[in-house]
Amino acid sequence: MKLRLFPQEPAGLHLLSQMARQIVVATGTLAEILGVPATEHNRLVEDMHDHEAKSAELQFALLTHMRTSFVNPLPREDMYALSRYLNDAMEKLDAAAELVALYKIERFSKRAADQLEIIARQAELTVDAMRRLNNLDDLEDYWIEILRLAKRAERTHRVWVADMLKDMKGAQYARNRDIANQLVDVTKDMRRIATQVGSIIVKES
Repeated sequence: MKLRLFPQEPAGLHLLSQMARQIVVATGTLAEILGVPATEHNRLVEDMHDHEAKSAELQFALLTHMRTSFVNPLPREDMYALSRYLNDAMEKLDAAAELVALYKIERFSKRAADQLEIIARQAELTVDAMRRLNNLDDLEDYWIEILRLAKRAERTHRVWVADMLKDMKGAQYARNRDIANQLVDVTKDMRRIATQVGSIIVKES
């Protein structure tokens, strides 16, 4: 581990952790959306928009903090990349919620719940990992676990798509495939975060 000559400011890591926490909260809201009648979708989608707006506010606060801080716990480009991937994941969760409401879908495959469980676990691990980025020695397990979960998400997505092709007709398949794609893309963004952390570990070792 490289010797750090200056004290580190933890505020940036706290903001990254808060962004990851918003993904945990948003995943819970999306799970709720998938389990209610279409008449209740719009109310919950507004909650999702609020989560997305909060994530954007946190990213803006992080960018402001990086510009005004003399010392940051990580290189600015790494902190920016992490914030961008976190915000990208949030935007996709928001889009998935909006598509559910627009398409008025009320019944989903169990695979949707499986994907949300994976996303929630990835996000929970990431909340803790973002707090610990100024001590990289114990983050390799995080990196490996997120990659394992991402592979599981890819397999779940393939089975979900195969089931849809077998059980659904054209328009219904297209609508459900849109949502499935958004969810697997969230897991890919979470994987990008872990890969960025892996890159930081390598650079700082």
